[in-house]
Parts: sequence; C-alpha cells; structure tokens
Amino acid sequence: MKANWQGEIIQRLAITVSVSVLFGVVIGEVAWVLAIVLAGYLSWTLLQVFRLSHWLQESEHNHLEPPESRGIWGDIFDAIYRLQRRDQKARARLQAVIDRVQESTAALNDAVIMVDNQGNLEWWNKAAEAMLGFKSPIDQGQLITNLIRDPAFTKYFDKKDYQEALEVSSPINDQLILQFNITLFGRNDRLLLVRDITRLHNLEQMRKDFVANVSHELRTPLTVIRGYLETLLDNANILPERWIRALQQMQQQSDRMENLVSDLLLLSRLETSDRQTDLKPLYLHKVLFNIVNDAKALSGDRCHHIQLVCPEEAKLFGHDRELHSAISNLIFNSVKYTPAEGQIDVHWWEDESGGHLSVMDDGVGIDPKHIPRLTERFYRADPSRSINTGGTGLGLAIVKHVLIRHNARLEIQSELGKGSCFICHFPPSMIASENSPELVE
Repeated sequence: MKANWQGEIIQRLAITVSVSVLFGVVIGEVAWVLAIVLAGYLSWTLLQVFRLSHWLQESEHNHLEPPESRGIWGDIFDAIYRLQRRDQKARARLQAVIDRVQESTAALNDAVIMVDNQGNLEWWNKAAEAMLGFKSPIDQGQLITNLIRDPAFTKYFDKKDYQEALEVSSPINDQLILQFNITLFGRNDRLLLVRDITRLHNLEQMRKDFVANVSHELRTPLTVIRGYLETLLDNANILPERWIRALQQMQQQSDRMENLVSDLLLLSRLETSDRQTDLKPLYLHKVLFNIVNDAKALSGDRCHHIQLVCPEEAKLFGHDRELHSAISNLIFNSVKYTPAEGQIDVHWWEDESGGHLSVMDDGVGIDPKHIPRLTERFYRADPSRSINTGGTGLGLAIVKHVLIRHNARLEIQSELGKGSCFICHFPPSMIASENSPELVE
C-alpha cells in the first residue's frame, strides 16, 4: 500500500502538475491551469470517497461487489472487500458455533436461561417454557422477577450470592419443585440452570416423615421398658446377682436409645422450617455460663480446663432451648474428644460482621477430609471413637439446623492430632441491644 501511495504521488500527481505547469507556461496562465487541474483531481478524489461510502452502506445488507477504480482507490476498494469477506466468514463460523450450542442446550431436560445485567430475559430453551411458563417471543426482554414472583427467588436473585442453590416451587405448578443455580458471567450477566428435583424432594420428605413417625412410635415401648428396668433395679437386693449386670446394661442401652429418639425428634422438628419466627432477645452470658458448668460436671475426674470469655452484657436474638441444645452439643463434644486435663476455650465476640461464638479445644482433632460431611446425620469421622463416647451422630446436624433457623452458619477448623475449633457466625441483625423488648434472663 505504501508503494502504491508513492506511485500515486510520483506517477500521477507529479506528472500531472508538471504537464500542467508546461501547458500554463505555453498559454501564459500557469496559476489558472494548476488551479483547474488540482480542482479536477480533488473532485475525482471526492467522487471516490462518495462511491466508497455508498458501497459500504449498501454492501452491509446486499453484499455488493466493490466499485471499479484505478490506482490507490482500486487497492482501497479491494482491501476493504477482502476484510469484509474475512469478517463474514468469521461471523458465519461464530454463528455456527452459537447455533450448535443453542441446539444442544435446547435438547437438555434442564432449563437454561440467559439474563442480562439488568435482569431482562435474553434467551431460554424449551425446558424453561415447560418448567417456568416462559413464552417466546412475548417474554423476550421481560424482567425475570416479573415472571417468577416467588419472594424467595427475588431475594436470591437480587443478592448475587449464588454459592448455594435455591429450591422453590414452579410458578406454573405448585407440585413441581425446582432447583435454581445461577452463575455470573460477562458484565454481571447471569446464566440460570433450573432442574426438576420433585422426585428427590418427595423422597427426602418421605425419609423425614418415616424417621419422625418411627421415632415417635418408639417412645412408648421405650418408656415401658425403662419403667420396668428401673423397678427391677430399685429392687436389686432381692434379685439374683447374675441378673444385676444384665439389667444395668439393658438400662444403659435403653438410655442411649432414648437419647437417640429425642435427637431424631428434635432434628425432625428443626427440619420442618428453615427460619425461626419466635426469636426473643436473651442474655447469652447466662446461657453459656450454665452450659459450661454442665460441661465441667460432664468432665468429672478428667479435669478439663474450660474457660469462658463472654461479656456479661452480650445479648442475642434466639430461641433459648434451641440455642442451648446447639451450643451444648459443641461444648460437650469438646469434652468427649479432648484428653484429660485438656484445654477448652469458649469465646464470644462481636465485630462489624456480627457476633461469633467459638468453641476451641486441643483434643484429638479431625482429618480435614471429613469436615465437609460432619454435619450430615449419623456421619462419624471415627465410628469406633463415637461408640466409646456414646454419641448419637446427630449432634452437629442439630447444630447446623439450629443455626440455619437463626440465620447463622457453622465454620469448622480442625487438624488431626491438633484439636478443633467450631465457630458459629451470627449476622448483625441477630445481635440484641439493651432496648430490645422482653429480654430473656
């Protein structure tokens, strides 16, 4: 192109000017001849610019061939035409990829939805129409929260914290349970993946109902068995000696079964709802003080060093019995799994992110690979150790659900052989003040 420009200047402009000057000298009008020639050259150049502009506008829709021209303008037309063809081929390849992705996505049983950074619908597959009732092209550009009006979905969509999935009913069928997973991409655009989990939800509900019903039905025979065992042991002096040990073991196992049934019933009740509605402000120091005293009694002759650090004025919105159950589970676990004369620290503090309760010990610790599953019911990092301590395997599951009902979360830090630290994080909204009504003593 540079060579063409040089040729244009030398071969055309320079020669034309030279000839014009000679002609002007001959007729005695050099200035007028140069002015006329240069004006003609400028007019020809402007004509090429006009032809280029017209061609670019028309070829955008009709893909016209470039106009014929000479010299540098012919090279310019050809170069732009090659760029257009290259761009068209690239667009065709890109469109083919997009069509392929859309075709494969449309074949999915799960709903896939693309939403822009304003929350407007851009694209969805057929499964989204079946699950959510979207209509194409009527709903194109509509706010997704106008079509899915569930308050839980609106809150989940707006907060932009999508680490956990959301489960809600379909807006067109209450019997259809959907799981929403949202991923941010681009400039805060969002990709929604919606799955039908109705079958899994029903199976989970059946499991919960079964456990709750069985646990409830076991209470009556257990009460009868415990009553007869207590009567027999109260009259142990008239029983054959070989029966005494058998009766004591039967009573221990019935006590263990009673604890298991109680924990199952409590967990079933906690799972019926994710949020606690009857929270009242309570003095946290008194709750922790009573639990620590119970933990010292549980420690007995193992002489654990249990230290409580909590301001006496600390207050928290909560359900007294549920919080007592959750916190006692954490502290009693530390007592069970910490060697004699071990250190256990219970610490409450507050900062801008809310309130925090930590239970730290220097006990046996937990292998990090078990930590993600510790809050599952009946999960045991070391089954043999749990059997020796008489645990039910439901303690941390209860802790998890109590914290969920208090808008809180559980963090577990542990290393095998170096102790454990369980931290309950409460949001600022759960911190009570002196002016909070009905403060529970």
